[in-house]
Amino acid sequence: MAEGDTILRAARRLDAALAGEAVAVTAPNPRGRAAGVERLDGRRLERVDCHGKNLLLRCGDLVLHSHLGMNGSWHVYPRGGRWRKPRRAAWAVLVGEAQEAVQFGGPTLRVLPAVRLGRDPQLARLGPDVLAPDFDPEAAIRLLRADPSRTLGDALLDQTAIAGIGNIFKSEACFAARLDPWRPLGELGDEDLRAVLLAARELMLAAVEKGRLPHAVYRRRSPCAVCGGPIAARGQGDANRTTYWCRKCQA
Repeated sequence: MAEGDTILRAARRLDAALAGEAVAVTAPNPRGRAAGVERLDGRRLERVDCHGKNLLLRCGDLVLHSHLGMNGSWHVYPRGGRWRKPRRAAWAVLVGEAQEAVQFGGPTLRVLPAVRLGRDPQLARLGPDVLAPDFDPEAAIRLLRADPSRTLGDALLDQTAIAGIGNIFKSEACFAARLDPWRPLGELGDEDLRAVLLAARELMLAAVEKGRLPHAVYRRRSPCAVCGGPIAARGQGDANRTTYWCRKCQA
């Protein structure tokens, strides 16, 4: 699933390509037509921003909300350029003066009135965005404390407590902070939670700037680069998302 770093990069790319322009909007795929994206045709795209894993394309009193899930993507091409996927797969096409943005797949694509964003059931329940310029780790810590019995690795994926962290940076941040992802939150101090949140933020911001980074533990089967011990992997939480960790470094 696309994590916050991928979404922030996409927001910056789309904003640079189309912000400030009146866009021609079409929906080659029935999914895009069902979402009502053609209501945006001819409108000025004011800006593109994001919150956690959610992209928000703001066109005055209407907003296009996109969540890419596991398989969705946004592409930017020169206007009239060749696409990497077939046109019939495109849910939304936004064409500007020199560039065009194309959205393919994902669980969520919908047009919302801008005045509804603050009370929308999907968006209003999100926790603090780990990549926001004004990110407040203390606010996220208070939300994480809601269930002391929940394990750290599972809690970091809860978008209502902290928005943007996915399975990769859950594992990588716990390793960077040298915390066992299987410890219940009630056994961790605020300094521990602050450390793992800031580690996630630092790693994700680096990924925003540099693209994909080498992983210390995620999907690694080789010995730990720090201690030489084995890297373990096991499903965690109700969703059974695989957590990777070093049994020795994170004991």
